[in-house]
Amino acid sequence: MLEGKHAFVTGGGTGIGLAIAKGLAARGAHVTITGRRLEVLESVASDHIHAMQMDVRDEGAQKEQIAKAVALRGPIQICVANAGMAEGRKLQKTTSEFWRDIMATNLDGAFYTIRECMTSMLQSDWGRVIAISSIAGVRGLKGGGAYSASKHGLIGLIRSYSEEYMASHITFNAICPGYVETPIIDYNLDAIQKRGFSPEQAMDMMLNANPHKRLIDANEIAQAALWLCSNGSGSVNGQTIEIAGGQV
Repeated sequence: MLEGKHAFVTGGGTGIGLAIAKGLAARGAHVTITGRRLEVLESVASDHIHAMQMDVRDEGAQKEQIAKAVALRGPIQICVANAGMAEGRKLQKTTSEFWRDIMATNLDGAFYTIRECMTSMLQSDWGRVIAISSIAGVRGLKGGGAYSASKHGLIGLIRSYSEEYMASHITFNAICPGYVETPIIDYNLDAIQKRGFSPEQAMDMMLNANPHKRLIDANEIAQAALWLCSNGSGSVNGQTIEIAGGQV
């Protein structure tokens, strides 16, 4: 289905990004995956999955590495802005440094990725831009104001660009997952336990945050991304697809 197409997935070494990269590769795409830890990326690389070290917060690095990826594998036709950080702090504990770090990764980084990928996508005859937001991007998140704001902003970008390129060959959509079983869960477990909760209580808090009371499998998110890249999704544009186990 995607034979010969070039996909670019940030944060592609683990979790949701890796699941999407594997799904795209299985359908014939050549996938460039990026992340800050080259050893992690290289450990999952294959004939169709290509590792490229890159920090999404670095605008210059994004320009350079995306141009390099295009030179190696042709125009990018699928852009998946997935890289992000998930960390919560209450308002009075949110420093300007913490706020800036969240925004630089989750919002600025996605903006750079989409902009630079579009340079070659506009020269192609087909394109898909998919941003991995969060249910925190469509509702408030107690104790996670900075994170929620960054994910709301990401949806704003997607909706705006879908309007800007309406009736073109490119669609823009956001996927908004609930709690997904990825390495981020381990970080969240540690953070909750530091607030005085047991491991069991910490896990229950995350399970109960999803209406169906279980963690979401990363492949469930990947399947949604693959559908957005299918022939039948051309009229799906500027949408937020909420995958949270129930109504958000």
